[in-house]
Amino acid sequence: MQQIGEYGYSDTNTADYEEDHLIPLSLGGNPRSPQNLWPQPRYEVGGYSASDKDTVEYKLYQAVCAGTVQLAPAQQAIATDWTTALSAVGLS
Repeated sequence: MQQIGEYGYSDTNTADYEEDHLIPLSLGGNPRSPQNLWPQPRYEVGGYSASDKDTVEYKLYQAVCAGTVQLAPAQQAIATDWTTALSAVGLS
């Protein structure tokens, strides 16, 4: 995961990260594009964990499938800042 250094993480132990998709596959994210991959810490950062991001991804996926949120705004919201993505599209 060469991105660990690019993201400026001081912890460079690859076991502490998972390679995650910026835009999740469930929202049409590219599975192999380096621009869609980032090293997500497995530990809590800023009060959030990888599990919290998974919850956001699933809620966005459900809303897109239900037709309450359009795909492009959901993709933009999670790519911009996953911690505010739900509120950015009018979900809580």
